[in-house]
Amino acid sequence: MSAKKHKTAGNIKTPEEEQMQGQPEGLQPAEGETKEAAATYQDEIDQLSSERDQALAKANEYLEGWQRERAEFYNYKKRMEREVSQGGQNAFGNAIRRYLEIADDLARALKNENRPVEGDGAIWAAGIDLIYRKLIAAFETDGVKMIETDKKFFDPNLHEAISNEDCSGHESGQIIDVVQPGYTLGERVIRPARVRVAR
Repeated sequence: MSAKKHKTAGNIKTPEEEQMQGQPEGLQPAEGETKEAAATYQDEIDQLSSERDQALAKANEYLEGWQRERAEFYNYKKRMEREVSQGGQNAFGNAIRRYLEIADDLARALKNENRPVEGDGAIWAAGIDLIYRKLIAAFETDGVKMIETDKKFFDPNLHEAISNEDCSGHESGQIIDVVQPGYTLGERVIRPARVRVAR
């Protein structure tokens, strides 16, 4: 009976033994080692845990730095693409402006009150009208569009007012007449419309 009790008592673990039971193999103190040895193992475990935490922190720091650099490079690439695109649009817009004057001349010729309506003169006028419409269609194909003014109100972003006058039948700020049509290239105004505006 006493031997059984002795055997049971031998299975009872001290708090230090219970603490070391869950530790990885090779770090557990051998049976019979002192408390000092157990404390040494615990110090090694704490040091390894600290080194692991430092390594993880460093890895996270490197990851954040890489992500930041990648985002900056992406933004730089987009900015360069935008600048190249805008540079091309600026050059194209400058070239188009020269042809806008030709379109203006054709439009003025077509508005002429003395425009022939019969005979060879009418055929000539129809040919001018066809050329004008083809030119405007070519502009639109390249993204150049005429600024709408019909029944529109003055917008300083799109229009340039050359006069401000009283006009019955028009509300204040409404466009009365277009002196020179304006054009946009994409979202950019390459020439504002010159207009007369109701007071």
